[in-house]
Amino acid sequence: MSYDVIVIGAGPVGENVADRAAQGGLKVAIVENELVGGECSFWACMPSKALLRSGIAMRAAQHVGGAAQAVTSGIGVQQVLDRRNWIVSDWSDKGGAEWLKGAGIALERGRGEITGVKQVKVVANDGSTREITAKHAVVVSTGSDPLIPDIPGIKDVKPWTSRDATSAQKVPESLVIVGGGVVACEMATAWRTLGSKVIVTARGSLLSTVEPFAGEMVAETLKELGVDVRLGISPVSVSRSGDVTVTFNDKSTVTASELLIATGRIPRAKKIGLESVGLKDSWIPVDETLLAKHDTNKTDPWLYATGDINHRALLTHQGKYQGRAAGDVIVARAKGLKLSTEPWGWHVATADIQSVPQVIFTDPEVAVVGLSEAEAKKRGFKNIRAVEYEIGNVAGAYLHADGYKGKAKAIVDEDRKVLLGATFVGPDVSELLQSATIAVVGEVPLQRLWHAVPAYPTISEIWLRLLETYGR
Repeated sequence: MSYDVIVIGAGPVGENVADRAAQGGLKVAIVENELVGGECSFWACMPSKALLRSGIAMRAAQHVGGAAQAVTSGIGVQQVLDRRNWIVSDWSDKGGAEWLKGAGIALERGRGEITGVKQVKVVANDGSTREITAKHAVVVSTGSDPLIPDIPGIKDVKPWTSRDATSAQKVPESLVIVGGGVVACEMATAWRTLGSKVIVTARGSLLSTVEPFAGEMVAETLKELGVDVRLGISPVSVSRSGDVTVTFNDKSTVTASELLIATGRIPRAKKIGLESVGLKDSWIPVDETLLAKHDTNKTDPWLYATGDINHRALLTHQGKYQGRAAGDVIVARAKGLKLSTEPWGWHVATADIQSVPQVIFTDPEVAVVGLSEAEAKKRGFKNIRAVEYEIGNVAGAYLHADGYKGKAKAIVDEDRKVLLGATFVGPDVSELLQSATIAVVGEVPLQRLWHAVPAYPTISEIWLRLLETYGR
């Protein structure tokens, strides 16, 4: 069977590539050996946020006088799990498959394996194979897998990964988490809220890739929820005899019903045939049109990599952004059109380098875009200024919740007088992030931001307070 474009991986990223290419008039197939909708829809973004939302909503009500008096019982554990199951359609991809059909995209069920230039073998679950070819492009959108560190005993204890943590049908009596990143903090929040005794362990601070105050505020709330937070330790061995016992490098031990490993991601690159075209089964480096940096692409561009697999920004929304750009690039090249490759052009993915937005759905939320102060210095910006303000001092914040705790920080490039990054921590600050993203991506001069007047009384007035703190 021959197509114009073959996409390997039917997660949100691959779907966006396929949809954009199909809208451009190309004949497209997408290859998937699990569920159409991928990691985000069934094991990551959607189920994790479903597990978190009920507890955050309950605590939000408890922090507003009048509403607090209406919260007379604890969280409905089974109802939370049932709602999570509904959010993920009970792990059925019927709706996703129907969407592909409606979009005119062929679904090839099985594992996609590149066998040569523009050649893909589809290996079905029963072991049967079929060969398909692409006239113009093959796009690898296979994502990433959890990293399981080489800890003595780890293979024998069958630890949870992020998939297990978001799909479990029963609340573990106790849970020890190894890792201090997003998955660790979100799942600690979720499962503690649902009644599990949770211990979080990390070799460094929590949320170490963002501004330090964010991890500190999240750690404070986790402790208030009853989470045992232990920092500065690393596991040296694990064993299971019913429960799991973890021994750390400070000679302390922790025993729990389950162990969640949340220490990072590795590329989902094995058994997809990268070696057949001279690539390693690892992250695939790409240029700004998402074309793989590989010799076979020099004369006839055909191999692309989008989403986690290219290691540019391991976030669903950034991968979807890359997918849209790649789909448009493939259509343009197929039709012999000139690419728009200026810094913010139509056919390049540049916003996944320095202007990446991210929300960490802990309690409080952490919303970040662009560069932190430390990262800005690391990137070589020599003349920067950090501006901070307590969000709880904004009128909209103390109307929003009694005793609102939050903080905002903006990083200014003093040479150009534009924002390099912004961080917000507090209840519902995720809704502040798009305005910050526009300011960072658009490189809006601070002088112009003075004229973007925030409505009163809303939490968005934090923008005015940051500008006032900065000065004119």
